[in-house]
Amino acid sequence: MHAKTLLIVLFASLLILAGCRGTVPVHNVSDTTVTDVQGDHPSADQMQQAIRSAGAALGWRMSEVEPGLLEARLHLRDHVAVVEIPYADGQYSIRYKDSANLHYQDGQIHPNYNNWIINLDNQIRAQVSTL
Repeated sequence: MHAKTLLIVLFASLLILAGCRGTVPVHNVSDTTVTDVQGDHPSADQMQQAIRSAGAALGWRMSEVEPGLLEARLHLRDHVAVVEIPYADGQYSIRYKDSANLHYQDGQIHPNYNNWIINLDNQIRAQVSTL
């Protein structure tokens, strides 16, 4: 193989590896149970308010899909993350729904997505703890 051909193959291989290396498994938050400061389970209405407040503080736009289900959208620069947040008395989940420019494929996504979900989860817990 000629040196020039070898360099082209090596460069192409590095580009492929670089594209694959930048993703991680999607982080979902499943069936989280929370309590307020008195140790009681907040009502579904209180959960909705805590989730909406947490999302607003972090730049997520929330919309109610149906009772007990919110859809949250985060738009940062040219990246978009969309999650579903089912909730009930004292519990919630955060599930991946869709994204743009986050390299989602086969359950893998850009690591920033997981950081956003962890931050949202922590903020929801903080909001509930103040009830």
